[in-house]
Formats: sequence, structure tokens, C-alpha cells
Amino acid sequence: MQRALELSASARFLSHPNPHVGCVIVSSEGSRLGEGHTQAPGGPHAEIMALRDAETRGYSVAGATAYVTLEPCSHHGRTGPCCDALIAAGIRKVVASLTDANPLVAGQGFERLRAAGIEVEVGLGAAEARELNIGFFSRMVRKTPWVRLKVAASLDGKTALPDGTSQWITSEAARADGHAWRARAGAVLTGVGTVLEDDPRLDVRLVEAQRQPPLVVVDSQLQTPHTARIFEPARPVWIYAATPNAAACAALEARGAEVRYLANPHGKVDLAAMLRDLAAREVNELHVEAGHKLNGSLMREGLVDELLLYMAPKFLGDGLGMASQPYAAGALTRLDQALALEFKSLEAIGPDLRIIARMAGRDRF
Repeated sequence: MQRALELSASARFLSHPNPHVGCVIVSSEGSRLGEGHTQAPGGPHAEIMALRDAETRGYSVAGATAYVTLEPCSHHGRTGPCCDALIAAGIRKVVASLTDANPLVAGQGFERLRAAGIEVEVGLGAAEARELNIGFFSRMVRKTPWVRLKVAASLDGKTALPDGTSQWITSEAARADGHAWRARAGAVLTGVGTVLEDDPRLDVRLVEAQRQPPLVVVDSQLQTPHTARIFEPARPVWIYAATPNAAACAALEARGAEVRYLANPHGKVDLAAMLRDLAAREVNELHVEAGHKLNGSLMREGLVDELLLYMAPKFLGDGLGMASQPYAAGALTRLDQALALEFKSLEAIGPDLRIIARMAGRDRF
């Protein structure tokens, strides 16, 4: 199962919006017969890849055990049911980490395997498998993506100088690592303020990528210039607005953007409704790279699941912070009102420190 989990991790940059799944087929004597992980959408799932690998090696899998990190699918989607392929191959036992949260599967794969006389064991490696697919489970259970907010800051918590200058606080190694997190995301989110001030591309350039994730722009009044560099990479651009502007909308759509209006009562983009819409577009993980105002709005509305924080070993003194007004109630009056987080990992990336901090309890769904 450990090897299956490693294979699952190998699919992080490839299988979206499908879950990342690994499979290892082992003989009754304990020999590894075949292995594989989920391919790009429309391609084979992990079980099929493992069966093909065994066939290529000249092995029969009859009577073997399949270790898989997620319940084999039981429905016809972009591909056929994996449970049927395992049954046809003569697999004797399936050890799976998790039940699939997709309602089209949700235990039906296990039922079909058991009905065919295959022994099924569930739970081995469950925590690791779920963590690898936290975005998929979020979309299936909560109907919203897993929202990861990326921030590059100095050791004293500043993300820019008072005039907005922020390039570059962190090292090239940290920036490349950030691009890897972009590459695994279902979509990258920014605000129109960042587009206007920095004119970024916000694509994946510093690491090898199988795909360019769609770019999402929160732009209440449709101020995004049709000449912005965000339109240079070949990828979908989705703009969420609140105030209709026919001329601006036409200019943006001429550049290939898709504009959707989702207004809240205050004339701003309804951020919670936007997340639900992104889930409907099959976005599992939403990677946020925005300014302190949009960061603050997302945090104030309780929409951020975890922080991806790069801290540079330097002090900037006066400057802009990580998020503007992150609390709906304003300034705190007691320490126990502080937003509680849980450290998930701390790792040195070049000269900088990468911290993944999760909002306490956000993964309990």
C-alpha cells in the first residue's frame, strides 16, 4: 500500500479532475506483478494501468491481490468500470484505502467486487490517501474546492513595501516551489487589483507542467484590461463580476475570457457562490495568489482552508500585511478570539521557510 500511495502522489499533476489513485497488484507469494497510477482525464485509471503493466511483464494476475488507494469505480464515465476489469482479470482480493466519495460510486464498486466473490478490505492507508485527494473529497462532500491561499512574506509578516513593491521577497527556489503548487491546482485565483498593479501571467513556467490550470479573476466592475498578460498563456480565463458592463465584457470575451456575474448584496462578487460554481466546473483545489484585500475577504468569510506560506529570512518593517481586515468583527479584544490554525508541515525551501498551516478542523468533513 505504501508503494500504491507513492504512485498516487505521482498523479497529482496529471489526473485532475479525477482523484489521484495508485494501484499495485501482488501475487499470493508476495511478488509484485504490476503497478500504475491514474492517467490524464479520458486515460486509464490506476487499476487498468496496473493490469496492463502485469500483462506487459508476462504475468497472470489470477488469484492475486490488488492494493488500491481508492475504491475501484463502478460506473461508465470517461472510461469503463475498473471493478469489472479486476473481476474479469481474476483478482482474488482488493485492499483499498478509502470508499469513493463520488455518489456515482460510493460503495457500489465494493459491492460489485464482493458479489463476484472477491474479498474486499478497506482502511489501509486511509489518512494518507485522503490527504492526497483532499481537494477531490472537498468537491464531492462540501461541493466547494479546497482553498489554498499562497503568501510570500518577510519574517515580520510583510508581503510588500508601502508602495506595493513585492518582487521578490522570497528566493528563486521558493518561487519554483510555488509554481509546482500552481501546477497541481484545479485553478489559480487572483483579484483584479493584482492584475492592474502587477500585470502577471500567473501560469506555470518554473517547473515542468502537463497542463496550465485555468485562471480565475475576481473583478466586480470588469476592470481587467483586455491587453493584460493573463491572456498570453493558452488556458481558460474565468472572470467573476458583479456589475454588468457590456462593452468591457465583449472586449474580454474577444480575448477568450468567460465572464460570469455573481453579485452579493453589497455589489461585490459573491465569493461563496463563486466557489460553488468552481466546484461545478470540477475544480478540486483552488490555488489563491492575490493581494491583501482579496485575501482578507476570503479569510473574513471563512472560505480559506489552508495557508501556503513562504517566509523569507528578512525584515521589511513598514509595509503591507498578509490580509486586510481578516476578521468580520474587526479588531480582536481577547487572545482566545484568534483564528486557530494547525501546522501541517514546515520545510526549508532554499533560504526560505515553507509553512503549510490549516484552519483548525477544516479537513473534518
